[in-house]
Amino acid sequence: MERRPLGTTGLSVSALGLGGAAFGQQYGAVSDAEITDCVRTAIDAGVNLIDTAAYYGRGASEEFLGRALEGGWREQVFVCTKACRLDRAVFDFTPEGTRKCVEGSLKRLRTECVDVLLAHDIEFATDYEYVFNETYRTLQDLKKEGKARFIGMSCYPLGLLKRAVERCDLDVVISYAHGHLADTTLVTEFLPAAAARGVGVINASPLAMGLLTNQGPQPWFPGPPELIATCKRAADLCRARGTDIAFLGMQFALGLTQVPCTLTGAARRGELELNLRAMTKPIDGSLLAEVLEVLAPVRDLTWKSGNWTG
Repeated sequence: MERRPLGTTGLSVSALGLGGAAFGQQYGAVSDAEITDCVRTAIDAGVNLIDTAAYYGRGASEEFLGRALEGGWREQVFVCTKACRLDRAVFDFTPEGTRKCVEGSLKRLRTECVDVLLAHDIEFATDYEYVFNETYRTLQDLKKEGKARFIGMSCYPLGLLKRAVERCDLDVVISYAHGHLADTTLVTEFLPAAAARGVGVINASPLAMGLLTNQGPQPWFPGPPELIATCKRAADLCRARGTDIAFLGMQFALGLTQVPCTLTGAARRGELELNLRAMTKPIDGSLLAEVLEVLAPVRDLTWKSGNWTG
């Protein structure tokens, strides 16, 4: 497993990280045994960063992960969790709310300190100055108290994420759905700003919230219809060529070597192993060129998320 430096944190992280949203039962029921098997198989394969959040399954993801890492496994990985988002439409960026959320996360994860702590989906805040001052100060305090080794923020709009790294002394950020087949603005527009400040970048949702799958995104997906339709055509092309666009999409995202770590959402061994194979199997260059041509009309097309209007 290739390791890459995570900004100036001193952490050397696996190019493939494990995303824990599915641990929270958000995409169907998954058993304790299946999650434990997936987590430990990932670690045995060299994965050393696992991401979760208080929001995922209202804490269920952290609970499952905490149990899976018992027995000496916790010491083999860097754990990233996220605070301030509690439910789909419930956020609390106050110092009191942030601290309470983190205390709950530490208890569920069965650890005294997480390696990375992020304020989650800050675009849904109603006052960004408040986040850049009060929420950020709370993250700093938690770091000083030894409850997090490194701190940061996450969100969808790259303009807001850039503002965050400019305004706050962040160690790590998570960007989602900007480092994939149809959108590489994470690399072209954001990475230079992050690199200038020594910020480590994690790429989440490399399949663009289900866009780059045969099933397509969930009904609540916020993106424009033309993006969904075009990605479906790309998926149909891959299927006609005897492959799966999700596999090609993981190959492509993992090939963005400028990005320290790309997360794969998996809760079962089979899902994980498919993405591990994507790391080693050479990408089909001719198919990739055809898919990129299909996606060209919607290249880097984004959607509104939260309250950010910049």
